[in-house]
Amino acid sequence: MTDGIADAKRALRAELRERRQQRSDAARTAAAEGVKAQLDALVASVGARSISCFLSAPTEPGTHEFVADAVRRGIRVLLPVTRADGLLDWVVADPDGDIAEGLFGMPEPVGEVLSPLAVNDVDLLIVPAAAVDATGMRLGWGRGYFDKTLGSMEHCPPVYAVVFDSELVDEVPRDLQDQPVTGVVTPTRTVVLAPHRR
Repeated sequence: MTDGIADAKRALRAELRERRQQRSDAARTAAAEGVKAQLDALVASVGARSISCFLSAPTEPGTHEFVADAVRRGIRVLLPVTRADGLLDWVVADPDGDIAEGLFGMPEPVGEVLSPLAVNDVDLLIVPAAAVDATGMRLGWGRGYFDKTLGSMEHCPPVYAVVFDSELVDEVPRDLQDQPVTGVVTPTRTVVLAPHRR
């Protein structure tokens, strides 16, 4: 990655992180309700029976209630667990399961750990992002976990990033290893940005 791209990513992430931290609890609650409604509709439209999702941190658009409700409705939900080698293991979501702090302070499930290959069986991937641009390019938080996962999948299903409305932007800085997403889910809408990849 060139210094210019790295610097641009760092600056944009810092700005987005600051904006997220300034949201009120009421705004976060409303956003989580909107995201749940949008994700429920997306899962139904795809006909997904097995999905991957992430457990949101307090400043992210909320996914916890969506995950719990999806499991109650019989959908198999894989949740990511970070590894020191930069790969993601997976745990099948359990509404009564414990949540612990992962390697980087993010909420992660406690349970039987499945290998990185487990995600190859899902019908839909729901991933975190700092921002997504109009072409579907995703800016993550800099650790590369989801870029590695998406880049390694032989048959990648639709991938949707969950962001706040203001985080769907015209352009994000990008590098060769960065992976695009199919679309975004925000608290108010679901937008298809790029055709399904493969």
